[in-house]
Amino acid sequence: MEKQFWHQKWESNNIAFHRSEANPLLVKYFEELALAPGSRVFVPLCGKTLDIAWLLAKGYRVAGAELSEVAIEQLFAGLGVTPESSELGTIKHYSAENIDIFVGDIFALSSTGLGSVDAIYDRAALVALPEGMRDRYTAHLMEMTVQAPQLLICYEYEQSFMPGPPFSISHEKVEQYYGSHYRLSLLESSEVAGGLKGRCAATENVWLLCHA
Repeated sequence: MEKQFWHQKWESNNIAFHRSEANPLLVKYFEELALAPGSRVFVPLCGKTLDIAWLLAKGYRVAGAELSEVAIEQLFAGLGVTPESSELGTIKHYSAENIDIFVGDIFALSSTGLGSVDAIYDRAALVALPEGMRDRYTAHLMEMTVQAPQLLICYEYEQSFMPGPPFSISHEKVEQYYGSHYRLSLLESSEVAGGLKGRCAATENVWLLCHA
């Protein structure tokens, strides 16, 4: 997926993918990660998701990665926080109490730059990437987080009916990307009411990825 695609989405405010509340599946299943209070959660391709505000309110520390600086300016404005910023190579690091957001190409973010994390919450990253990028993304994600456990939310539908994003991620694909590194548990598979974007039938799947 071209970077310019996402920059244009944010700059034109064409962000129908942005939820106006915390994801109900996050609220329902996050405790399955069994994290201690104050644990640090990494949210890849986070945008300005209200899931971050929910995580902070629950006492977790949050790290996020996002391509669009516009999205992150809106994120901090929504939190009512003025962050400090610094340069980390080609990445711009925004930080405030209990939150670090890294703006730029996620593949340029290293484990050293990110710092240690206790878990990953991926509700918008894997589904945003075309198939040709997913092997690289999942390998990079595991490397920079030292295979932290993960709550993964993705869609499954007949890809020929509609172009992504969000792209369809089948059970087999989740197994391909993560099966040799994690124990995979499907926590929920539910129909998307009205279909995905109102165009085709789809299921939304919630996966828990823990150490094998």
